[in-house]
Amino acid sequence: MTTELDDYIATRADVRAYLDRALSDAESHSQQEAALFETVKDKLIQSGARLVAHYYVDSEIQRLAEETGGLVSDSLEMARFGASDPAETLIVAGVSFMGETAKILSPEKRVYMPTLEATCSLDLGCPADKFHEFCDAHPDHTVVVYANTSAAVKARADWVVTSSIAVDVVESLTAQGQSLIWAPDRYLGRYIQKRTGAEMLLWDSACVVHEEFRLNDLDALQSMYPDAGLLVHPESPEEMIDRADAVGSTSQLIDAAERLPNPSFIVATDRGIFYKMQQRVPSKRLIEAPTRGAGGTCQSCAHCPWMAMNRLSGINHLLDHWSQKSEIVIDPALAEAAMKPLTRMLEFKASQSA
Repeated sequence: MTTELDDYIATRADVRAYLDRALSDAESHSQQEAALFETVKDKLIQSGARLVAHYYVDSEIQRLAEETGGLVSDSLEMARFGASDPAETLIVAGVSFMGETAKILSPEKRVYMPTLEATCSLDLGCPADKFHEFCDAHPDHTVVVYANTSAAVKARADWVVTSSIAVDVVESLTAQGQSLIWAPDRYLGRYIQKRTGAEMLLWDSACVVHEEFRLNDLDALQSMYPDAGLLVHPESPEEMIDRADAVGSTSQLIDAAERLPNPSFIVATDRGIFYKMQQRVPSKRLIEAPTRGAGGTCQSCAHCPWMAMNRLSGINHLLDHWSQKSEIVIDPALAEAAMKPLTRMLEFKASQSA
């Protein structure tokens, strides 16, 4: 007769066997991923192409860029690096506007992405035709657009800015008495207005990652980590910005983690940034900021779904085929128009560094 103890032991044996299989499968998958990484690394080096990757793509892609002479950075430095590097072919691991910007600044180079389907909610939320109509309705306003926009939107702008220089550019334009149109991120626009006092008409769009951050569970998290600093990207809601110990672009948040004395940080931006941030502060604890509360749902859960589309398998396929389906192509006239506000941005950045 089977006793309850026998049943219990049998159940435990089944569970143990299941766990053993799961561990074996995980180890096998890890070995396959490691082998794929080395394969892609060798192909990339042999190709002579240069990989530029954004802070928000998965860590394995960032490591691949590091180990092959490429770059991991924000969108501005990605574009500048691509233009200055001697490589004739660029692979941009990020989202579509980053690939377009790299092509505009390096028209003589061939620019590819692991997938052209990797877009951006801010780009999607600011269609060129609707934005042109908005600008035409306010012809007396200087048009300032965020880098997270299509080439067609950039071509309509007077200025393009990244989050790292947006406040400085708007402050300069405001000092000249200019009224501004800002697009597309409304949260970043409000942050800039608050910092500069600028008169700005704001386009109504938002990032699906940063819009998710809420105070709902932040109090509980901060009570668990009372010494943790709060780092917030300015695309986040104002309630998060007001609570922050540091607000800034991706590069500025990484700098803040190193500069501030806190032993740990709650980070309100895409969790892809943890890879480079942890390199800079290896002894500090990094914690994801809460999104929408424990009982809520989120669209992104602190990781951009389009950034996540950049995968080793996609780069491997690209290196084998160099398909036109993965190449960034921009109409020369459109690229020339978009180059003007981008050049203003780069010249402004250079003047700050001088």
